Amino acid sequence: MDHVRVDKWLWAARFFKTRSLAIDAIDNGKVKLDGDRIKPARLLKLGEKLHIDNGSDQWDVLVVGLSDKRQAAPIARTLYEESAESIERRLKEQERRKLFTEPAADFKGRPTKRDRRLREQIDTSE
Repeated sequence: MDHVRVDKWLWAARFFKTRSLAIDAIDNGKVKLDGDRIKPARLLKLGEKLHIDNGSDQWDVLVVGLSDKRQAAPIARTLYEESAESIERRLKEQERRKLFTEPAADFKGRPTKRDRRLREQIDTSE
């Protein structure tokens, strides 16, 4: 195999859970080949550089293997080499997420009657 569709490769390399998500990301400009936007049906070749933004992380990878079948994660990792800058950037972002908690993470949907009563007690005590 000397080439494979970009959307299939992204799915096989486990950057996206489904091919549909990979296609949406490509169409929205989240996947770039050498800095240029591409189409999902573009044929990917060995040695090409991709910038991938899958929503939670950003990757800069060099394509070193081709596959159009989704296999185990250790095998999928052999399809690409991540750049040193990309690894460093992802590690910094993981550390930032670990230290900063999302303010709305404590909210579990609509407040209960108990929550409302506690809030009223706090408001009246002030």
